[in-house]
Amino acid sequence: MKSFFYRYILPYLAFFFIKLIFLSYRIRIIDPKIEETIYKRGESPIYISWHQRFFPGICLMAKRSPIAIMISQSTDGELISKIVEILGWRTVRGSSSRGGGRALIKLKRLLKEGYAVGHIVDGPRGPFGKIKPGLFAMAKHSGMPLLPTIVSSEKKWTFNSWDNFIIPKPFSKIIVRFDREVYIPKDINQERLEEMINQMECRLDELYRETDSIWLQRESFTGYEKLRNQNISSFHKRR
Repeated sequence: MKSFFYRYILPYLAFFFIKLIFLSYRIRIIDPKIEETIYKRGESPIYISWHQRFFPGICLMAKRSPIAIMISQSTDGELISKIVEILGWRTVRGSSSRGGGRALIKLKRLLKEGYAVGHIVDGPRGPFGKIKPGLFAMAKHSGMPLLPTIVSSEKKWTFNSWDNFIIPKPFSKIIVRFDREVYIPKDINQERLEEMINQMECRLDELYRETDSIWLQRESFTGYEKLRNQNISSFHKRR
């Protein structure tokens, strides 16, 4: 009975909770044209995010169908895999510690078949904010762009986990921000690869800090004025 509940009941209960809370969020997207341009070129983006911030993206990015994601082969990963599949993702099982090589090969094939990919750069166990090299190998061999996807919420619950995992509270305002896409040359050498990984880590850290600082401006999103020369979508409530 425990196994049945875990496999067939709990994923749907979690799905209901995630959809319900997501529908209450008020989401604003910064620079949507970066993402739109990638699709117009006939390419499939690799959305990259910290593990700490991926919760709102589970539903939001599922709309970019077909889309795939790597989920660890742990027991927790089994549950998460079932939930995201219900939401519309295609899951590939593996992580940096177990089965990651085979999973990356499958993701590269899916990218060439037209799938977008959501990738948690420092998951599933960290260290926090440190990019695993498999991400760059996937981008290098597929030829598809890395698309930094920054999520920041006004009000949130913060958990006592290795990365202080965040779930935005119901009815919270949420910013989703795309940064310029990054391509990895096929002939890149190891020294340049390590340099690009360090640059991407610094850039993500900068983007998260800059976007989070918006909430220090308490008067109705006035912090957006700091993000000049960017295309900002209308503020709206997801339905």
